[in-house]
Amino acid sequence: MDVTTARERLEEMLAELDRSIGVLQGDPVAVREYSAADAGSDLTDADRAQAMLTVATAQRRAVIEALKRLEEGVYGRCVDCGKPVPEGRLEARPEAARCVQCQSKQERRH
Repeated sequence: MDVTTARERLEEMLAELDRSIGVLQGDPVAVREYSAADAGSDLTDADRAQAMLTVATAQRRAVIEALKRLEEGVYGRCVDCGKPVPEGRLEARPEAARCVQCQSKQERRH
C-alpha cells in the first residue's frame, strides 16, 4: 500500500473512531423510571458500551501510532523484527504494527 493511500485510510479510521468514541462516551442510560428488569438491562448495556469503548480507544491508539510510523518513514515495517509487514495484512489492517509471526508471538504472551 502506498503512503498516500495508507495515510488516507488511517485518517478516515481515526475520524470514524473519534465519532464512535464520542457516541459511546455519551450517557447510555436515559433518565426514566426504573423497574428491576430495566436496571439489570441498563447495567448490561453499560458494560457492553464500556467494552466497546475500551476496544475503540485501543484501536484509536494503534491508528495514531501507525500515522507516526508514516511520518517517521518506517510504516510497513514490523516494530519487533523490522521485516516488511505483508501487503495483504496492511490492506486488511492499515494500523498493523507487526508482521504475522511477531503478532502471533505478542498474542501468545498476553
